[in-house]
Amino acid sequence: MSRIGKKVIVLPKGVTIDIKGSAVKVKGPKGELSRTFSPVITIEQKDGEVNCIRPSEERQIKALHGTTRAVLNNMVVGVSTGFSKALQVEGVGYRAEMKGKKLVMALGFSHPVEVEPPDGISFTVEEKTRVITISGTDREQVGQVAANIRAWRPPEPYKGKGLRYVGEIVRRKAGKAGKVG
Repeated sequence: MSRIGKKVIVLPKGVTIDIKGSAVKVKGPKGELSRTFSPVITIEQKDGEVNCIRPSEERQIKALHGTTRAVLNNMVVGVSTGFSKALQVEGVGYRAEMKGKKLVMALGFSHPVEVEPPDGISFTVEEKTRVITISGTDREQVGQVAANIRAWRPPEPYKGKGLRYVGEIVRRKAGKAGKVG
């Protein structure tokens, strides 16, 4: 049996779940998320616990079992505590600031880069540490928005300039060797 799929999801206080066939709606203090899962996996709720049950030991169904449980758990955690990703701005002249809800970055282009947050996502910028924090309830959306922002200027290997995840290690290369002779 799938190790992840057989784990029970315990609902924290203030989180309610509404299951209608393969459609699931989770409500909590941070917001509301809904998703339609594969009808092959049965999702049941009993006594504040949610369980995912698979009908057979087929390889594809086993994979769906663990994935369904993991996504459902992410929904529960998202509406109760939320998710966040942090990006570090590294480099001379590179900066980020907030203008209203928009994130405005100077990344070495001839123009500033403006990013409008999608629904359910919020940005915060710490000026001193040059850290951009992306937060929201949907883990998948938070990660995608962070990746889209990082894609504007990924860290380069020579000086390490660019946008990187906090804690990300960038392998540095030696520069051009001087002319010998």
